[in-house]
Amino acid sequence: MSETLYDRLGGEDAIAAVVDRFYERVMADEQVVHYFDDVDMQKQRAHQTQFISAVAGGPVDYTGADMEAAHDDLGISKPDFDAIVAHLEATLEEFDVDEADRDAVLSAVGEYEDAIVTVPA
Repeated sequence: MSETLYDRLGGEDAIAAVVDRFYERVMADEQVVHYFDDVDMQKQRAHQTQFISAVAGGPVDYTGADMEAAHDDLGISKPDFDAIVAHLEATLEEFDVDEADRDAVLSAVGEYEDAIVTVPA
């Protein structure tokens, strides 16, 4: 049986640690922190861990809201999306995730860009 991206990332506990550090970075970024003003961050972290676990091929089904519905009223711009993705990439680097696996995670997240970015460029 071949090892999945989920396995290479270290499974749910490792992904949860990455997500925690990722949100530390996001919450310290004045450009994007306002998107999380009224967000239950414990719940957000759990959803993000579940989402990354699912897109990485883990034994997890993402049960959060549809991506477009969840982000529709936030008015996320392309530069803000890119800033958040950059935080994810830097966090994966910090956790010594190799380049191919970082690219795979970022590619999986990037597939949702059209559903998340709602402000025209």
